[in-house]
Amino acid sequence: MIPLLQDKVVVLSGVGPGLGRSLGEQAAQMGADLVLVSRTEKRLEKMAEVVRSYGRRALVVPTDITDEDSRQALVQKSLDEFGRVDCLINNAFGIPPMDPISTLELDGLRAANETNVFAPLRLSSLFADALAESKGSIIMLNSCVVYSSQPEYSGYKLSKGTLQHLASSLATELGPRGIRVNSVAPSYIYEDVNKAYFDWIASETGRTHADVYEEKAAPTDLKRLASPEEVAQAALFLASDLASAVTGQMLNVDCGEFHAR
Repeated sequence: MIPLLQDKVVVLSGVGPGLGRSLGEQAAQMGADLVLVSRTEKRLEKMAEVVRSYGRRALVVPTDITDEDSRQALVQKSLDEFGRVDCLINNAFGIPPMDPISTLELDGLRAANETNVFAPLRLSSLFADALAESKGSIIMLNSCVVYSSQPEYSGYKLSKGTLQHLASSLATELGPRGIRVNSVAPSYIYEDVNKAYFDWIASETGRTHADVYEEKAAPTDLKRLASPEEVAQAALFLASDLASAVTGQMLNVDCGEFHAR
């Protein structure tokens, strides 16, 4: 793989199955060292093994990103270990109840926004000095749910729409310090969680997994769904020097599902 991130230090907030794993592995393959962040230490250690298998360094930092003391400790540990940070990837997310937004309890929306909006805001603010020194970047993992009007997705759309505006505002605010801020918006990613979801839909509707896949892929120009590796590669392009003049943008990685026609 082309070493687009050679010797850069990437903080990955939200190390989990699917996209989180692909982001970590692809970044390591591109030459980056990683700070790995999630609540679950066992998961982080497994990801660290993958990173190190590519000859790169990995720092495991179990963190509750909704807690301010934990966030500040994360910044300090990252700088103590590597002395610099080149990219912050805000990949962690929470999903509120999937019901019409007018029926949702506010506590459910607050909990999702703590992870989806306030944590990325605070992490971006806390890492800003380090990112200014490296002329680095911030990447927000958004979602094509922002283009949806289905009632069951409205609570999630609320937080992801807010995250989109946050990224735009941060791009303008932090740009004079040399920090780029961009977003990536995948649609359905064909990975284990969605594969299981498609199985559930199939069982509930008397169809096959292939039928459900075809239905979800039908609105796309490529007639297929993106893999987690493809989404990760698009995101990491934005962290590379190839995107040195790109900021304030949201890149859809959706096989052509949403665009002006």
